[in-house]
Amino acid sequence: MKGLVIKGSRNLFTVRADGKEMECRIKGKVLKGMEGFYNPLAPGDRVIVEQNPDEPGAALVLAVEERKNLFARFNQKGRKPQILAANIDLVVCVTSPVSPPFRPRFIDRVLVQAEVSGVRAVVLCNKYDLCNGDPDLEERLEDYRRIGYGVLRVSAKTGLGIGELRETAGGKTAALIGQSGVGKSSLINALAPSFNLKTGALNEKYDRGSHTTSLSVMFELPEDGEKKSFVIDTPGIRRMVPWMPGQEELASCMKEFAPLVGRCSYGLSCSHRTEPGCKILEAVSAGVIHEDRYESFIRIQDELE
Repeated sequence: MKGLVIKGSRNLFTVRADGKEMECRIKGKVLKGMEGFYNPLAPGDRVIVEQNPDEPGAALVLAVEERKNLFARFNQKGRKPQILAANIDLVVCVTSPVSPPFRPRFIDRVLVQAEVSGVRAVVLCNKYDLCNGDPDLEERLEDYRRIGYGVLRVSAKTGLGIGELRETAGGKTAALIGQSGVGKSSLINALAPSFNLKTGALNEKYDRGSHTTSLSVMFELPEDGEKKSFVIDTPGIRRMVPWMPGQEELASCMKEFAPLVGRCSYGLSCSHRTEPGCKILEAVSAGVIHEDRYESFIRIQDELE
């Protein structure tokens, strides 16, 4: 049978096949082709399964079908890429103005990974009812819009922007990516109150959320059109380290940097740090590239090296 992975850990997955959900284990010790990953499967994966003859109602995963994309991060503890979602149409980078505070460096890393994955991304500022017109927040949100990303101002609590989010994600498989406490589960509850997902309180001492979602889980939203809509709730990420499987140039994965790659005096060998004739440094000086985005570029580049 063909099935869709809904959730799972390293070797126990919930798969929807033939209209029902079943618990599945991987047949054998390792799933072919997934040897280099921290986890072999993620929500959104399409797999081939067979009934487990030794366990009625359970099944075995035989293979994973070719993915059109995957969204991953580098898991520093396991020293391997960790897949958060597969076969998605949209990455929704969820942030908040306060509680926890707005962190553009985190957003930049999520957007880089979305570009690596070849997936459209939008920046969603949840808890927007708490922003109090913060000019620094508005400047950064507008800069993301300026360079080509959709920006959603939303409040899961008041309902602000939920209709726009529903329209943006409609007919798609969307992955919500963000730090703990930004309200990913609350957003899903706002989209589909019947799910009644558990949400957590903020740790006041450290101004960050607790992990109420321990693994990625896919939900099918109530039908609101001809095409089905799915949303993947991912665990809160404290440190987002991008994973680049090939030899991609980091600058090529940042929207406003990409058109300048290869045009520097030193061509593709330019490090974009001190070289004369560097088009990216010139763009920073001219305000075409935001100084904070350039700082993110340097920090990510150092980590990758």
